[in-house]
Amino acid sequence: MDQHARSILIADDHPLFRQALKQSLSLFMADTRWLEADSADTLEQRLRAEADIDLVLLDLQMPGSHGYSTLIHLRSHYPAIPVMVISAHEDGQTVGKAIHYGAQGFIPKSAQPQQLAEALQLVLDGELYLPPGMEGLADEEHGEDDIGARLAELTPQQYKVLQMFAEGLLNKQIAYELDVSEATIKAHATAIFKKLGVRNRTQAVIALQGLDMDNKPV
Repeated sequence: MDQHARSILIADDHPLFRQALKQSLSLFMADTRWLEADSADTLEQRLRAEADIDLVLLDLQMPGSHGYSTLIHLRSHYPAIPVMVISAHEDGQTVGKAIHYGAQGFIPKSAQPQQLAEALQLVLDGELYLPPGMEGLADEEHGEDDIGARLAELTPQQYKVLQMFAEGLLNKQIAYELDVSEATIKAHATAIFKKLGVRNRTQAVIALQGLDMDNKPV
């Protein structure tokens, strides 16, 4: 593998799918280093540990993710890394929202390996990729700007605390998990509420859940 080998991170919670994807794509994409993440937490850890990731191939529904929330977080805090969404959903609304929230491309999980490899190469080259017949979705307007823009304002630590709110953890439990004081968590909570334009934890979680996918894939 030469010094210019690209690094692609596959973020999907199904190990068999990740393995099959790596094996099939390797036939078309030589000199590629494949990294993996099986949850939103692992994805964040990988991004912090690796300085030279060229592209993230992101499943919208992993543990710790709320639909488009991880995509929004990635585009806000890692703007230099293009994100291509891969999803079991293939409807226009899902595709349009993914592009609206900053994805550089969208590919359905039903795509053939060669089609996926070609799409990844386009995105690596700085182009936008959409499935055939869906190119016009890139120009559509969406009314969900507000929560997406507000969520993008959260720092990585605030985003993590919000995720833990959604898991139902108490402030003292979150403080223990993150190895900080309970007062720090309360300060984070105050900042989160202000940025999201809500008054309490319940409203914050409802706002986050507003980015969930409408339907669960089979």
